[in-house]
Amino acid sequence: MTKQPPLEKLDFAITGMTCAACAGRIEKSLNKLPGVQLANVNLATEKAHVEAVGADLAQQVEQAVSKLGYQARLIRPDAPIAPVEDIQGGWKVGIAALLTLPLVLPMVGMLLGQHWMLPGWVQWLLATPVQFWLGARFYRAGWKAAIHLSGNMDLLVAIGTSAAYGLSVYLLWQHSPHLYFEASSAVITLVLLGKWLESRAKRQTTEAIRALQALRPDTARVRRNGLEQDVPLAEVMVGDQVLVRPGERVPVDGVICEGDSHLDESMLTGESAPVKKGVGGKVAGGAVNLDGVLLVEVTAIGAETTLSRIIRMVEDAQIAKPAIQRLVDKVSAVFVPLVLLIAVLTLASWAWYNGQWEQAVLNAVAVLVIACPCALGLATPTAIMAGTGVAARYGILIKDADALELAHRIDTVAFDKTGTLTVGKPRVIKVASMPGRALELLRLAAALERGSHHPLAVAVLEHAQAAGVEAASAAEAMALPGSGLMAKVDGRRVWLGNQRAMEQAGVAVDSMQGEVEPLMNRGCTLSWLAAENDAGQPELLGLMAFGDELRPEAVAAVQHLHALGIKVLMLTGDNHASAQRISQQLGLDEVYAEQLPDSKAAVVAALRRQGRVVAMVGDGINDAPALAAADIGFAMSSGTDVAMHTAAVTLMRSSPLLVADTIAISRRTYSKIRQNLFWAFIYNLVGIPLAAMGMLNPIVAGAAMALSSASVVTNALTLRRWRPAAEERH
Repeated sequence: MTKQPPLEKLDFAITGMTCAACAGRIEKSLNKLPGVQLANVNLATEKAHVEAVGADLAQQVEQAVSKLGYQARLIRPDAPIAPVEDIQGGWKVGIAALLTLPLVLPMVGMLLGQHWMLPGWVQWLLATPVQFWLGARFYRAGWKAAIHLSGNMDLLVAIGTSAAYGLSVYLLWQHSPHLYFEASSAVITLVLLGKWLESRAKRQTTEAIRALQALRPDTARVRRNGLEQDVPLAEVMVGDQVLVRPGERVPVDGVICEGDSHLDESMLTGESAPVKKGVGGKVAGGAVNLDGVLLVEVTAIGAETTLSRIIRMVEDAQIAKPAIQRLVDKVSAVFVPLVLLIAVLTLASWAWYNGQWEQAVLNAVAVLVIACPCALGLATPTAIMAGTGVAARYGILIKDADALELAHRIDTVAFDKTGTLTVGKPRVIKVASMPGRALELLRLAAALERGSHHPLAVAVLEHAQAAGVEAASAAEAMALPGSGLMAKVDGRRVWLGNQRAMEQAGVAVDSMQGEVEPLMNRGCTLSWLAAENDAGQPELLGLMAFGDELRPEAVAAVQHLHALGIKVLMLTGDNHASAQRISQQLGLDEVYAEQLPDSKAAVVAALRRQGRVVAMVGDGINDAPALAAADIGFAMSSGTDVAMHTAAVTLMRSSPLLVADTIAISRRTYSKIRQNLFWAFIYNLVGIPLAAMGMLNPIVAGAAMALSSASVVTNALTLRRWRPAAEERH
């Protein structure tokens, strides 16, 4: 059997793009390359993301992009994010404005009743460097598009301003007093200004990733063979010991082996309060050590660190295209040819209507310069970038753009209980055993739970240790899906789990029902234990009751979701009485108790068949099926890697409030996308017909086109003012 080559995922910086048509042409070409399975080009980030199998992928992409007249440069993993290219530069805008101002001032004077005009040869001297020096980029980019039988914004500007400039030169040659040099120069100046403002605004959309990358120090102080030395971060290895002094950033992920301190993890988790950590505590690269000296053993470096994974998730979300953007791309692909056709028809119609070629040319020029495919191309990606960026700042990592787009439609949220609505650190609050068998029960329970990291297992082992009971050795351990464990201890079989586990073992629990009801009314989780007797028959030894505190934010989280009009329910493996108790405390809408992992997924699937848009929130391996079955899965970062890989959203802070915050930022982001697309479409749908009817001066058209893209990006950037519910309440 032939082994399939691995799928490569590469990112490229693309230079030379000026509008959505450019991005669409590059994307179409890349998707035709052999082995390419997916190619996305993002105008806002000026990057291409390519997924493909095969050799020399980077070289193929660079060559394909070069043939189209652009440049592609491979971006290595963990490379610092490059600034968005400032295509025009402020100095060009300034010079263009100085040369254009004397041409435009007479027009302003006419409005004030003053009639004067510069000599024609002076106008030509001022307009020529604007047209062919400062405006040269429009000719270069427009020519590249034309020779590839395509079109872009630059082609429209080049044709339109050349027509106005050429008409003026012809009229100057004919000694006509009516010249239009001010129109061509003003349009180029205004477009240069608009692109400069747009590039400055786009740069701000990448600030979230820049801020995260700034958290990564360049060096680390490593202790090797008793000596301390500063080494480049790339030379640090797993297992090294790194010294972190007060005020320094933790350079790597690791475990504290000496010292204790408070750490500021706000840039990673959104949690503003410092976190106290000591020996055995886990630290993440990028956190700030506030007040103690720490010696940290390195557990992850490079791309495997928490910080790198956060950056990668944010970048992936910003690169991916939601469904609405794919529709816009189809419109952009035919936009420029359609505008050129309208301009030709405008020229011909006016010339036929009144025979005034000057007016016909000016109206056609207005059509060409009012059209703006850039606003359409930037409307969605800039909002996605701003939304995912601000979400990451507050500890919400959104895996892809579709999740951000879909989250605004969520109407049902299903929570797992343990570790999600509760703290996830249960403790044994009561051991009820058959007479004289309490220590035996603890000894056997600890034997089955030894080596497990499940919260209930940790609680059993801690309780046994506190009681001075030494755990026995277990053999042939076997999980009972959804019910508990079975193993052999001292040669006899032992069962530990819920009431279903006892039923499977054929053990009656009626003799202890008197203990059960009061514990269930307190919201306790119960685990029963049975073992084989001398006759080889299973008999009940007793039960353990676990208590787990609700998270402080749980009630507020449910209230906030209700305020958003969302139904809240809980899926738990706990018994009905315990589940109902918690439901009453939180004010939940529905509760599904005694659920196995598969049945949790089945409940989620059933809710979706009812037409609900369902979000599932969990943190454990047993939640993975339900997370996958939901429209959107939310995983707590304190949980398992399986849950986080399955979920579309990872909450870096274990607070259920972040679920409501995710839905809120999604709604805000989607609102911005709709606003941007509405104004981009309306701008073109209204502006182009007005220009064709002769109701727009080319200068006004140029100003409108120049500001349209900048306004779309600026509107998206208002998302950066969003604040989570917890902060709003303060």
